[in-house]
Amino acid sequence: MAPKTIGKPGEKSPSSGQAVPVDNKGRVGGNEVTVVKDKPLPPTPKPGQHYVMVDPTKNKSGKG
Repeated sequence: MAPKTIGKPGEKSPSSGQAVPVDNKGRVGGNEVTVVKDKPLPPTPKPGQHYVMVDPTKNKSGKG
């Protein structure tokens, strides 16, 4: 199962967990960050990147 895209910087995260910034080809372009449901996603290291969830939180807030 491929990691799920959760959004771009500044958009609200649909769920809590660990996410990484990736480019349009799916290449990881930065460090893993903790994201919180309904909070804005942080800036990415490079323009044009978005976030994918790699380890969702294992409680209610991790459900997308």
